[in-house]
Amino acid sequence: MTAKLLLVDDEPGVREAVTAYLEDSGFEVTAVANGQAALEYLETNVPDLIITDIMMPQMDGYAFLEKVRQQPHLNHIPVIFLTARGMKRDRIQGYDAGCDAYLAKPFDPDELVAIIKNLLRRQAAARDEAEPNLANLAQQIAELRAMLVQQGKRNPTTPPLQLDLTPREASVLQLVVKGLMNKEIASQLNTSVRNIEKYVSRLFVKTGTSSRTELVRFALEHGLAD
Repeated sequence: MTAKLLLVDDEPGVREAVTAYLEDSGFEVTAVANGQAALEYLETNVPDLIITDIMMPQMDGYAFLEKVRQQPHLNHIPVIFLTARGMKRDRIQGYDAGCDAYLAKPFDPDELVAIIKNLLRRQAAARDEAEPNLANLAQQIAELRAMLVQQGKRNPTTPPLQLDLTPREASVLQLVVKGLMNKEIASQLNTSVRNIEKYVSRLFVKTGTSSRTELVRFALEHGLAD
C-alpha cells in the first residue's frame, strides 16, 4: 500500500518541488501551507509520516509538533523537520521537541527519500513486534464472554448503551470484540492499519477505556457487541 505523507511548508516553491519528487518516488503526498491547515487535515486523516518546516507564520513547526504529539491517535506518526535552520543547537531543539529526523535546507532529495523509507521501515517493524502481544486476545475474549454470562451481567432485556459511534467505529468495535488484530481488521474493512489504529484510539476515548481487553469488556457489558 502506498505510504501517505503530509508536507507542511509555507513556501509554494518548496511545496511543489518536494511534492513532485516524493510523488515520483512512489509516495502519496498532501501538501499544506501552514500548521493550522495541517491540523485541520489531521482531524479526518492519519498520514504515515509528516514532513514540516519550522519557520512558518502563526504557528511554527515546534508548536505544530507539540499539538500532534498531544493527540493519542497521532503521536506515533514519524515527523521530519525540513528547515533552513541547520545549526547544532537548532537540531538539538528539534529532537528535544520530538521530531524523528532533521534535514537542513538546501537538501538532497534522495537523502529525504532515504530518511522517509527508513522511518517507515522502523515504524512497520515496531508495529509487527506489537502484534504478537495480541495473539492470545481471542482466548481472553472467550474467557471474558463466559465470565460475563456466568455472572449474569449481560441481561438481554437491558437496552444497549447509546454511544455516538460512527458506522466505521461501530464496525471496528465489532471486529475488535471478535479478537481480530489491527492488520486483520484493516484487511476486512479495506483500509490502512494506521486508520484502524485511529479508530481504536477514538473508541478508547469514547468508552473511557485504555486497552483492548477493557474495550471488549465494556462493549460486552453494555450490549454494544454480540
